[in-house]
Amino acid sequence: MMHEPETQSQPLERDLHEEDNLKVDVMSIADRAPETEDTMSNTPAAAAPPKTMISTRDFSSWYGKFKALHELNLDIPERMVTALIGPSGCGKSTFLRWINRMNDTIAGARSSGGMTLGGEDITDTRCDVVDLRRRVGMVFQRPNPFPKSIFENIAYGAKLHRKYTRGDLEQLVEHSLRQAAIWDEVKDRLKDSALGLSGGQQQRLCIARAIAVGPEVLLMDEPCSALDPRSSAAIEELIRGLREQYTIVVVTHNMQQAARISDITAFFYEGHLVETDETEKLFTRPSEKQTDDYISGRFG
Repeated sequence: MMHEPETQSQPLERDLHEEDNLKVDVMSIADRAPETEDTMSNTPAAAAPPKTMISTRDFSSWYGKFKALHELNLDIPERMVTALIGPSGCGKSTFLRWINRMNDTIAGARSSGGMTLGGEDITDTRCDVVDLRRRVGMVFQRPNPFPKSIFENIAYGAKLHRKYTRGDLEQLVEHSLRQAAIWDEVKDRLKDSALGLSGGQQQRLCIARAIAVGPEVLLMDEPCSALDPRSSAAIEELIRGLREQYTIVVVTHNMQQAARISDITAFFYEGHLVETDETEKLFTRPSEKQTDDYISGRFG
């Protein structure tokens, strides 16, 4: 988990001028992303089921003596958007934070059962948590840009994981901002403070910052809850576009939003996974009465 850096007395760009013999291919970030339609074979997508990116088996978790999640069995497919819905306190965000081990920082938090990412057991004590948090980016409810320039916000996390020449870093920053659909709005003000951006721009900047380190998965915990309708629409459109390259898991209380942006929806209630299915089917023909009651507004 990346913490907000301390403010430095000299601009971060100073480091970018230093001579560095280690060259990297900036587009390797993009190359590591899953294949898009243009690079896939001619076999129709429907011919094979989607691969599973994240899988849990009998996964439970506790905060001290309180059991927050109960024996979850859930497969999250690759390169799709999975929405987690349910009333407040039902375990959605807790589950999300176990995927990149953010709950490790909470005293008394523990888990049992299995959780894998790309087949790797990420609950194993031998798991490299730093690398895991590079592979699994996190976007929070409220935008949290660093109190630094727009450029530095994107460059900082990337530089923690490898060394770049200035030219490579500039390309990486542009690539990330383009993927987050904000490049055209900020390309002439990269040295300006990120805190001067609007709320919606700050949230897209945070998505770009997560993209810059080359993740496989993007976790989003109510990414639109603090935004106005226009900014929320921009984030939703961005999410729909990013699923071509990333596995995305979104926590949302907004049923209409879940229906608009997700391919799969999972309904949580009191720490239990009640039902998961294709979004259209779950919203129109749910298998469980409890799911039907929730999405129709009879409780929650």
